[in-house]
Amino acid sequence: MQGKVVLVTGGAKRVGAAICRRLHASGAQLAVHYRSSIEEALDLQKELNRQRPKSAAIFQADLLRQNTLPKLVQKVVKRFGRLDALVNNASSFYATPLAEIDEQQWLDLLGTNLRAPLFLAQAAASELRRQHGCIVNIVDIHAERPMHGHLLYSVAKAGLVALTKGLAQEMAPQVRVNAVAPGVIIWPEGAAWENQEQRRKIVAHTLLKREGEPDDIARTVQFLLNDSPYITGQVIAVDGGRSVNL
Repeated sequence: MQGKVVLVTGGAKRVGAAICRRLHASGAQLAVHYRSSIEEALDLQKELNRQRPKSAAIFQADLLRQNTLPKLVQKVVKRFGRLDALVNNASSFYATPLAEIDEQQWLDLLGTNLRAPLFLAQAAASELRRQHGCIVNIVDIHAERPMHGHLLYSVAKAGLVALTKGLAQEMAPQVRVNAVAPGVIIWPEGAAWENQEQRRKIVAHTLLKREGEPDDIARTVQFLLNDSPYITGQVIAVDGGRSVNL
């Protein structure tokens, strides 16, 4: 990916940071988006630029504010002179039982997981077409099998799967669009996920009987961006077989 420019949303920490490190190691220049994780973003920028000067830059934006999305793309192109790939990784995640759902949760979960990827793709479309680029969306295995108590999140990720396939049609033949569906990679933040027995039961449903690593997702993103010129409109589950053993 030497010289390619990749925008990774939510790229400052967790899986997003692993994606940035993996793509950077393969030669890409990284536009690291963050919303509030300024310290993590600055640390990652310094880390990557120590390895290769001026190869990474950070960009702050609230993806829920639609008017900032075209500006984000414009800033990336202005900084690097081009944009070759977009990785829609940023995501809100928390429980929304049916009886407790409100409009703000709808706006947040659908906004980060579905609306922002759509309008970022729209904003980047002309530049991606010019570069014959790619989009990779980070979805979830629960897009097909909704997670109990997480109705809005599951709906949003299901929508992102449909968006992936629709964008692949709309942006062909110049731009390829695919998705990665993680399983148990990093446990969500929050007390509800600290129960070791609950974690053990979830891992037991994977065929490989173990958790994955953030780099498992990063490797798959790299494959879809760089090593799969005849793949588009597809969703690859990286879940240790959990989605076929639920």
